[in-house]
Amino acid sequence: MRKGILVAGNWIIDQVKIIDVYPEEEKLVNIFTEYNSNGGSAYNVLKGLTKLKANFPLSGLGLVGDDERGRQIIEECEALKIDTHQIKKTTAAYTSYTDVMTVKSTGKRTFFHQRGANALLDIDHFDFDISQAKIFHLGYLLLLDKLDIIEEDGNTRASKVLKKAKEQGFITSVDIVSERSDRFKEIIPSSLPYVDYLFVNEFEAGMITVIETVATNGELILDNCYKAAHRIIEMGVKKWVILHFPNGCIAVSKDGEVLFQSSIQLPSDKIEGAVGAGDAFAAGVLMGIHDDWEMEQSLKLGVCVAAASLFAATSSDGILSSEKCLLLADQFGFRNETVKV
Repeated sequence: MRKGILVAGNWIIDQVKIIDVYPEEEKLVNIFTEYNSNGGSAYNVLKGLTKLKANFPLSGLGLVGDDERGRQIIEECEALKIDTHQIKKTTAAYTSYTDVMTVKSTGKRTFFHQRGANALLDIDHFDFDISQAKIFHLGYLLLLDKLDIIEEDGNTRASKVLKKAKEQGFITSVDIVSERSDRFKEIIPSSLPYVDYLFVNEFEAGMITVIETVATNGELILDNCYKAAHRIIEMGVKKWVILHFPNGCIAVSKDGEVLFQSSIQLPSDKIEGAVGAGDAFAAGVLMGIHDDWEMEQSLKLGVCVAAASLFAATSSDGILSSEKCLLLADQFGFRNETVKV
């Protein structure tokens, strides 16, 4: 029987700076504190799973530079007992990094990203024959340049990786980055027929489907989030579309099941930063999926892990064991949201 999770995609060093306010051009701001930590879907999800104390094998796949940041990533993964055999070093690019500017009072983040070695990750780097993992998670689409290439047949190279993973017997899972472009409708659809579980936020769902999920005043349009999730299912996702937003998440299945889960009502004075909260959420949900939990239970763990991640300014350092994360629901309670289906 297959066991474990293989996570591929973006390996990034986040250089997080906590600032007093985000400036206009040519203006000065104050840096309160700064940290170097894990970043990117692959690194964040795997470290999150180790913090949750997942009791199954964890493996990474991707590219880092042959430099100090790359060595830092591999050394930490090895210390965390993450299999690094498919994390390769390249001399063709530096390890990817992101300068993350986080406003202390709001937790809002602005990213300055160096794509680095992640831009070179390609089909030939994926060897599914040597993995017996149960789940293959890939993220982020739209931030992996080679895999985002659309070939002459209209399919992306990422879609061919996912197709191969399905043929090899993996449960497949995908996450997307929130870039402001028109590339969603061109790049994402060809992968969807090979995706069992798709993680998106409200912005990404709207960009894929051209359904307005966020009003001009910034308010979430929950009814349209459901419509967008159903539309993405129609576009080919095999099992579940999991759509998350600050106040909670929804999940829509291929079989027509619809779920809603509010997020934790965490006091503002407990929040150090929201960097990596989406990946923390994905780690929690994927842990439940791997262990054959009902989706309702997996979503609850997901929002609890996301809440725990807010305790630290970095992506994963605030995450607790799965048992302790679930206790946050009793300690702080869920947001009082109305479920609309």
